[in-house]
Amino acid sequence: MTVAKAEFMIPEAKRLEKWLHQGYHSGMQYMENHFDKRVDPTKLLPGTKTVISLSHNYFTHQKQKDPKAPKISMYAYGKDYHTVVKGKLSILMEYIKSQFGDVSMRSFVDSAPILERDWARRSGLGWIGKNTLLIHPKRGSYFFLAEILCDLEMHYDTPMKDYCGTCRKCIDACPTDALSTSGYVLDSNKCISYLTIEHKGDIPLEHKSKMDGWIFGCVICQKVCPWNRFFS
Repeated sequence: MTVAKAEFMIPEAKRLEKWLHQGYHSGMQYMENHFDKRVDPTKLLPGTKTVISLSHNYFTHQKQKDPKAPKISMYAYGKDYHTVVKGKLSILMEYIKSQFGDVSMRSFVDSAPILERDWARRSGLGWIGKNTLLIHPKRGSYFFLAEILCDLEMHYDTPMKDYCGTCRKCIDACPTDALSTSGYVLDSNKCISYLTIEHKGDIPLEHKSKMDGWIFGCVICQKVCPWNRFFS
């Protein structure tokens, strides 16, 4: 758990606007909605002073019984993470109230227009890697993100250094070239996770032939990441 000061996200707003303008959100038109809320947490909870970022590990050594069967991302093996993580957040929020009294709070688990990875980066929960996922030097990237907005002032954490360096394993491993040549930018039109989860309609043939059996999600850019070697 790490905390960041709630404020308007100027550089993130510019990057998001550019990403949307380039059409990299593909069919996820909802990404264009509520732009003001995505970059300003006080629009989600008036009076917000702090953004608490949390992570919940989903890595498992469990494997699909048939190695030739269509592939499913490991994050979908267990119970619905929205329910699991939301329950844990409720417990934490009750604890905060027991310690500080009447605190105005609101929690999120991939359920509202909030830039989860950017807030996690700002608070030092990890850095955003070239595969565009949040990475922690000891916990890798196999985790869900969640947030709690509150009107308490706290001692804020500082952002973590980017340790991707010259590595480009994720960029080179992506079979559909969904990552930009220098990384840090994802084109959802080519991303296997997007194509197998969010995309409506037929998958373009130029990508379908490169999907290596994935039918729900994809972990290729995570599996090759050196920071996930602890889970190999």
